[in-house]
Amino acid sequence: MEAAAGAGLLVCERLHARHDPRWLLQLPPALCLACVIETLGDGGASLVRKKHVLSCFRDVLAWHAVPVLQLLAQDERVCVHFIGTLFGMLHTAEDSSALDLPTEVLVRLVADLKLEQYVHCVLDESQKELSKAATMRGSLPTLNLLGKLADAIPGLADILVIEHGLLKELLNSDHFVSVIMNNSRRGADSENAELLEKENPLPLMLKKLLLSRDEMLQVASVQCMTAVLVHSPIKYAPAFIHADIPEFLFERLSCTSEILLWSVYCCLLLLTEERLFFSKCHTVYGIESVVRSLKGILQLNNVELHKQGLLLFTEILKRQPVEIKLFTNLAMCKDAIGVLVEAVKCPVLEVAAEAVKAVAAIMRKDHLSCPPVQYVELQRLIETMLKRCVDLSLPPINRRSASHLGHSTQNKAVLRQGQFLLSTVEGFRNACRLAVECQSDPLAQENAFTAPGSESENTLCSYSEFLLRICDSLCIPVVLKHSERTSSPALMEVFISALSTLFAVVPSMHEKFSRKLASSSFIRLALELKAKFCTGQSNPALNQACSSFLYSMCLSLHSAAEKMEDSSQEEREMSELLQRSLPQLNCNVPESLTLLSETPDPFCLDEALRSHQYCLLLLLYCAYALEDRFVPEAELFSAIRNFLLSVQDQGDCPPPYVFRAVLYLLAVCQNKGEALDLSPLCAIRRVLENTSDLSLVYIHHPLLLKFFLHYSELVGKFGHRILQLWFSWEDYSQIESEDAVSGLSSSLPDYPNSFTTLLHILKENSSVLLILLDLVCLSTTEVAHKVLMTLSMFLKRNEDVVVCDLLRSQFLQILQQLLVESSSTTLRASKSLPLLLSLLFLVQLRNEAERELDSTDFKLLHHVSDLCGKCRPGDVELLQPSLNFLYWSLHQTTTCSQQRVVAVLLSSVPLLELLQKVLELTWMWPCRSGPTLSSSEEALLCSAWLLTASLLAHQHRFNSEVHQTISLDVEQVLNAVILRRKKPALLLVSILQFLRAILRQNFSSALLVLIVQPTAQSRIEPSSSEDDASLYPLATWQVLSLVVSLQNLLVQKDLLLSQSVVACLEVLMEYLHRKNQGIALHVISQPWNRFLLFTLLDGGENSFLRPEILRLMTLFVRYRSSGIISQSEISQILQEAAKAKLAELPGATSQALRLFLLQLQSGSCEMEPAQEGTIQTLLESLPARTRTHLSAQDMVCLGGVAVSLLHIAD
Repeated sequence: MEAAAGAGLLVCERLHARHDPRWLLQLPPALCLACVIETLGDGGASLVRKKHVLSCFRDVLAWHAVPVLQLLAQDERVCVHFIGTLFGMLHTAEDSSALDLPTEVLVRLVADLKLEQYVHCVLDESQKELSKAATMRGSLPTLNLLGKLADAIPGLADILVIEHGLLKELLNSDHFVSVIMNNSRRGADSENAELLEKENPLPLMLKKLLLSRDEMLQVASVQCMTAVLVHSPIKYAPAFIHADIPEFLFERLSCTSEILLWSVYCCLLLLTEERLFFSKCHTVYGIESVVRSLKGILQLNNVELHKQGLLLFTEILKRQPVEIKLFTNLAMCKDAIGVLVEAVKCPVLEVAAEAVKAVAAIMRKDHLSCPPVQYVELQRLIETMLKRCVDLSLPPINRRSASHLGHSTQNKAVLRQGQFLLSTVEGFRNACRLAVECQSDPLAQENAFTAPGSESENTLCSYSEFLLRICDSLCIPVVLKHSERTSSPALMEVFISALSTLFAVVPSMHEKFSRKLASSSFIRLALELKAKFCTGQSNPALNQACSSFLYSMCLSLHSAAEKMEDSSQEEREMSELLQRSLPQLNCNVPESLTLLSETPDPFCLDEALRSHQYCLLLLLYCAYALEDRFVPEAELFSAIRNFLLSVQDQGDCPPPYVFRAVLYLLAVCQNKGEALDLSPLCAIRRVLENTSDLSLVYIHHPLLLKFFLHYSELVGKFGHRILQLWFSWEDYSQIESEDAVSGLSSSLPDYPNSFTTLLHILKENSSVLLILLDLVCLSTTEVAHKVLMTLSMFLKRNEDVVVCDLLRSQFLQILQQLLVESSSTTLRASKSLPLLLSLLFLVQLRNEAERELDSTDFKLLHHVSDLCGKCRPGDVELLQPSLNFLYWSLHQTTTCSQQRVVAVLLSSVPLLELLQKVLELTWMWPCRSGPTLSSSEEALLCSAWLLTASLLAHQHRFNSEVHQTISLDVEQVLNAVILRRKKPALLLVSILQFLRAILRQNFSSALLVLIVQPTAQSRIEPSSSEDDASLYPLATWQVLSLVVSLQNLLVQKDLLLSQSVVACLEVLMEYLHRKNQGIALHVISQPWNRFLLFTLLDGGENSFLRPEILRLMTLFVRYRSSGIISQSEISQILQEAAKAKLAELPGATSQALRLFLLQLQSGSCEMEPAQEGTIQTLLESLPARTRTHLSAQDMVCLGGVAVSLLHIAD
């Protein structure tokens, strides 16, 4: 019954008559293929009938597949039509049972035909239907069919995805993707993984393809995912993420296929836009694969692959949540940095550009805080990045007319490299921010694994200092060089922002960094950027960056310059002013000058104009203070003058920190503008008078001092305080050290410019000296000390300035005040008094010619001698200048005054007692193992011996009354010369002067009490010889030892010592000649004398014409020592003298030659007639001797000791 029914359906009588018999297949049951096809396509046939016909056909096909297929194969068009008809039934079925039958027949038919064109036919129809599907339900029949076909036909999946590209093509449709991904419930159920998997079968299907071993399927799978995600990563990414597809995508990064790598990079890049990609920790799982993949592809020659991989890495670094650490171990972090170093080095600019973006993204504390932080590796990365910018070579500017194409190419190159530089500077800025963030983390300070006691470069401190160095050496030069070609607001915003961050990178160096930037014209740069790009509301980010930069720099420079304890309030006010005004201050130089000159409307309550003026003045002050004078001085001086007039008119009183800037700018611009008239000076006076303390507006600069001292209107009112502030700020340590060194040489030291300026001011305006002298009395000890040093240096440097009389009277008042107000203990501890005394001596030393002493001189003499009497031998600093002054008073005056000076000094019993105590220090000269005397102690001994020798000579000369004697041991005096133990030459000279004085007076003086004790040798030989008795208080052996010592001193060839020794020999021979001529003849006739003479002669031209040689030979001639000097030597001396220019001989040489010639003329030795004539001619040719000529350079200061050359040589 069923067969009969089926046969009736498969051959339709109504339709069969018009069909070609070839479509009839005689089978049990009979089958007319044409009837089946027409019935299934008949719109009037019921669905039940169609299902039954199709079911019967399925059975026939199952039992008789071969003949049925052969029948269909007869005509391809019929077969395609049949397939189309069946495909149409899929989309007219109303229930799932009606879908299964046509699907089964279609799958069996296409699979059994085994012809590719029918497969493509099905795929084409499927693509059309899927494109038209409005809902997920509408596309299910087609998808079901494709799935069953894929199971039945091996290789259909390849055709489906790769060859035919059906799915990928479909996925290009936003509508199709929306339908197939079923996003209707996405918003509510994106976290529901089970629901997403159930309603979105596509990710699972693509996941299966991704897990296949076929690389082409993997590529197709990834590309399909990408095709879905590209429509909306936010909508569709959760389905793929919940399917754990990112995990397998990361695994595929280990492949070597460039197309698969490219596809995976693109897909992962889209997934990074969804937060679930990060919160599910897929990036933590896959970052190692990404880094390893990048390391591999950088060895390939595929620029686009490099770029895409680095782009993915950058997005992961940028989007990774802070709370989820990306790099879980140190090795991975180091590998990531190493990969970026290599990528930045890539010669292809596009690849390096992506790399520097990744560098900017990796500079986060959460990325790099795997302890220890790899600061050394970061330094290498930053340096590589910045050096890559240096390597960029911009094409040269072609200033001649060029083609449009060439100009466009050049612009593109500049643009590309500007973008590269922008990314680089962003990376550097982030590196600086990283350093600041790490300052608050103790674990990030240094490497905890560094061995104790060893130094490591892997510290935050080293990293921070590196950032400052690399900014100075690479970042700043590169950016400024690029800005010369083109100005980019975006680049400059990041650059200025990076510089602002650097202020906090190394807090201890922010002052130095600020000064370096300000001196390099960065204040000018920031103001120019604001004026060029930030007018109105343009480029607010750049405006804010420049304003913040200027704010930080100004505050840094201000805090560095101020040392006041109460400057915190001032800093707060200044901070508020800068924050309020800087963002609105966007004017160029001409506009700035106009702004300064404006006067606010008196009826307007808005104080913005005045605030802007104050802010501008602070900026100009900071720039000018660091030598960035970008506003012409003359124009600025005029603008500030107008500002002062406006202040005066309005009755305003600028804050001290603003007026400090005004004064400084006026001072540095003074030379380029006209002198201020009375009106602006009145404004200055009014503001200063309303200032509680001038230190609030004071700036330590020589030009400011010069400005104040230039105007009499300011000097009278503020001169004392300004000078007091100057000395309290000025550092005199260098001046003191250089002065101490220069004290031993004749040249003047090079003092700092500020000190030299002050000396120049004093020379131009001597009335300022009176203010300085007032400061000595009115100021602190430190200031008074510096003032006295200044006056001392001033007198040394300016010998032509006549201020001695003015200063002496002032010194007298100061000295009187000090002596009255201070006790002996206080005087000895005074730091200023030694300087005052030194200055007093220096003033006196300026008087080269002899002069009559006046009442002021004698009052000074009395006070100084009285002061000496209050001192102890250890008060070297006080005694040295005092004894110098007393010694000068004895020698640089007239005979009448000398007599009074001697009387004053001899009347001071404490002074003479002090001299004896100081002289006795000579016997305490240390032995070889003991400590040596200091240079100042040696100088004091010299002055004491010289003063004592002078007092002896002058007391004897004037027969002055003596109130106190000095007691000395003769043997100790002689031993000081005989057993000299490497005493300084000047000390030996001083002792010899004393020895000369007592020899001339035959050891008999009212001032001196000589102690004669038995010598060691006299104790051995108790019986005194007649010679010793005649030489008393000297012994013969002492005389001979003294002569030998003097001869040895001559061999040292020290000019001053030689003159003193010869003079002492002269006096000693006179003493011996008076006491015992035999001993005198014995001493003068020693053969050693001739050897000594020739030792002193160096064989050079005019070697005899030296004063010490001439005086020594005079001595030999005088005592008729013919065995020492012969006629040949005398003839040679006369010949040399005849050849010499006698008028040009030094005074000492001329005088010595005169004495020698007169001694020859006196008949001490026989002369030939020719020699006598030569002697007379020479005497007549020598210039006449005058005391003025001899004393012109008489008093000198050697090693701090006053020495009269006339006293030594006479």
